[in-house]
Amino acid sequence: MDNLDIHLPGISLGGEVWVDRQRLQFGFSRSGGPGGQNVNKVNTKTELRVHPDDLHGLSARARARLLNLVANRLDSDGFILIISSAQRTQDANRRASVEKLRSLVAAALIEPKIRRKTKPTRASSRRRIESKLARSRIKQNRRTVKMGE
Repeated sequence: MDNLDIHLPGISLGGEVWVDRQRLQFGFSRSGGPGGQNVNKVNTKTELRVHPDDLHGLSARARARLLNLVANRLDSDGFILIISSAQRTQDANRRASVEKLRSLVAAALIEPKIRRKTKPTRASSRRRIESKLARSRIKQNRRTVKMGE
């Protein structure tokens, strides 16, 4: 399913989250690395910039998780920067960068489980102490006894 073409006003990013098409800023440049003549003459590397405030449908907690996830991808203006250069065409890299944004939003939408502190039961503490005592006795029996003591 290609959500780039289905939603006319915006692009669905998962759940109830969506972004207006005009808020996605795409930039293209030459990809680095090996690739022969094609890589030297075609601007296929895609840079997607989107401001977190432009993502509609994110709860405050999900937004905080997203900002934590993309902390190293934020530029000086507060835009999320996603770079894709794995594909051979601009269109494929544009779609790949939107998919990366979707996966980041999906990860931010997952509410982490709350860790509740637990206390060991009295019986389990007693069993632990008894097993330690048993090991201690085994090791004591291995010791050599000195004569005269």
